[in-house]
Amino acid sequence: MPIYWLNQDSLEFPPPYLANEDGIVAVGGDLSAERLIVAYENGIFPWFNPDDPIIWWSPDPRFVLFPKEIKIAKSMRSYFNQKKFEVSVNTCFEEVMRQCQEIGRKGQGGGTWITESMIDGYCKLHTMGMAHSVEVWKEGKLVGGLYGVALGKVFYGESMFAHESNASKYGFILLAKKLEEWGFWMIDCQQATKHLESLGGRGISRNEFIELLEKNRAEEDDLVLWEEVILQ
Repeated sequence: MPIYWLNQDSLEFPPPYLANEDGIVAVGGDLSAERLIVAYENGIFPWFNPDDPIIWWSPDPRFVLFPKEIKIAKSMRSYFNQKKFEVSVNTCFEEVMRQCQEIGRKGQGGGTWITESMIDGYCKLHTMGMAHSVEVWKEGKLVGGLYGVALGKVFYGESMFAHESNASKYGFILLAKKLEEWGFWMIDCQQATKHLESLGGRGISRNEFIELLEKNRAEEDDLVLWEEVILQ
């Protein structure tokens, strides 16, 4: 199947079911906040190498985590009992992205999929109240975190980092518990990893994922929820 090139002057994406066998839906376009919103609403996300054109994906199966299914290993319980970390929300969004960017460089031979244009686009979403970060602290130092996009009752996780063992996992678990409290249906993890599988993530079909997103469009975003939230 030929690759669909996006029209620079249009925000329209092809239907996700037209993705090729690798899950690629389209190529090109930009990372404007407006285009990113349309992409997420349709179950599509960007992921590409710095020297490549923007590649838009909708894999099948889709790896997700339902907040009520979050698993907390026995080894993690002592972390919470002892409150080994402090956790905040939205206090340094760009810094969390840049820490994820730096981790990517170290793990990919000097490259990272988090480009400057991606940071610009997601920071714009953050100022619009749609992208959020979770920060994990130890003795006043940022040691872990994650960021993603919240639309309706779905949180689209993007990336996480940790400089201390289990720091990002600590923040993710607290976020999942808060999302369950708020009535969120699903955390989109995009693709499977052993780390996320250990937390309760699992694969669902693209069709099931898209059906949930279609239902989600009827939900109103409650941006007030994220203001000055403390996870504990």
